[in-house]
Amino acid sequence: MPRHARPFLPPFARLLIAGAVWLLAGCEQLGIETPETIAAARIADGKAIGGACRHAGRAIEDCYLLYKRADRSAIFAGWRDMNDYMRENKIETVVPVMSAQPAAQDEAAAADEDESTSARKKLASAGKH
Repeated sequence: MPRHARPFLPPFARLLIAGAVWLLAGCEQLGIETPETIAAARIADGKAIGGACRHAGRAIEDCYLLYKRADRSAIFAGWRDMNDYMRENKIETVVPVMSAQPAAQDEAAAADEDESTSARKKLASAGKH
């Protein structure tokens, strides 16, 4: 194609293209997460969970059971890193004040209460008829 036969882009179109390229270059600033950032966040969360479990004196198997959705290899890496750190610095474990699954216990108690309330209502309604 000869030089003088190039397609002509008006200045406005050039400006739009430049603006689009500029915006797309900053996608991570717009909150668009890539699969790599999601994977890195999952690994970091797993390491934090493992480190917290070790610091609380929980066994690695208990940690796996409590946090089933977390990546096991990341949990183990965090647990191992915290174990090494605690040994090197002679840090004692911190005993958890709350139970491991307070939400599950609260839900079970609420379910029992709902069953007893519904049973009382059924008895009361049967006695009225």
